[in-house]
Amino acid sequence: MQTRADLRFAIVGTGGVGGYFGALLHRGGASVSFLARGRHLEAMRERGLRVESERGNILVPAARIAASPAEAGEADVVLFCVKSYDTESAARSVSPLLHDGTIVISLQNGMDNEQAIERVIPRGTVFGGVAYVYATIAQPGVIAEWGGPRKIVFGPLARSEYLLDRGRAILQTMLDAGVDAECSSEITEVLWRKFLFIAAVGGVTALTRLTLGEILESPETRALLRSAMEEALAVAAASGAVIEPGHLDAVFERLKKYDNSLRSSLYHDLAHKRRLEIESLSGAVVRIGRQRGIATPVHEVILAALIPYHRRAVAAMNGPAKP
Repeated sequence: MQTRADLRFAIVGTGGVGGYFGALLHRGGASVSFLARGRHLEAMRERGLRVESERGNILVPAARIAASPAEAGEADVVLFCVKSYDTESAARSVSPLLHDGTIVISLQNGMDNEQAIERVIPRGTVFGGVAYVYATIAQPGVIAEWGGPRKIVFGPLARSEYLLDRGRAILQTMLDAGVDAECSSEITEVLWRKFLFIAAVGGVTALTRLTLGEILESPETRALLRSAMEEALAVAAASGAVIEPGHLDAVFERLKKYDNSLRSSLYHDLAHKRRLEIESLSGAVVRIGRQRGIATPVHEVILAALIPYHRRAVAAMNGPAKP
């Protein structure tokens, strides 16, 4: 029987989230393979993966970097960390990583990634998950991490003691490796709480180009952020999520504890002319709101203002149309 120490991890999408937590697992002694693509992959294959953090830098050797799932081989735990717009294509590629007992933990933004992965993968079980960290690709081969709770919460989508036991074994491996993590039996509510936060903070920081601290200092802009959260909370409640009264007040209180010179990954993607996860954030609030009869005017504005930048990035990536 396999022990916790034998668990093999694969990171699908070695960006800010996958790179940071995967590097922590590696430093803590876990067996981890890292998958990426493009210039980021080329740099890691040449020099390894470097994580720069105020809590200590980490260097993952190039030998742990794989160019494909087939090269990485089977894994017991897959941390699925690609951007939401790449969910289906990435899920179609990961079959060589999977065996019947593989747990695939989605650590993505949005509310339907787990279902999208489930529809595609031929084996294994999908868990929901959220990552609380501020991290991004600073340059090819380098992840910059600069704050936040630095924590993962994950758990099975179905109520199952067997799956919870599987989750607890993964949790212990993470804790042993020095990763702050939690296995939750109520992961759907956790996903909704993270979603209403990241959809609002991501959207408003990208829309205004302001840091979170600058937003909180301005009464008008702070009210805008609060309204964006209230819209997402209403959508969550209409979708059946149970979120405790006073949740938003608690969120704003917690924000005081962190370095609010920060901006969201959505802002950083916008600033670097990358594709945006806007359709999975404000776009999802608007879409679900319409389905549930909930008005979402703030997120409609955020979506309308930012989606042209996403489409421009997609067009640039695809190149000029062929005659």
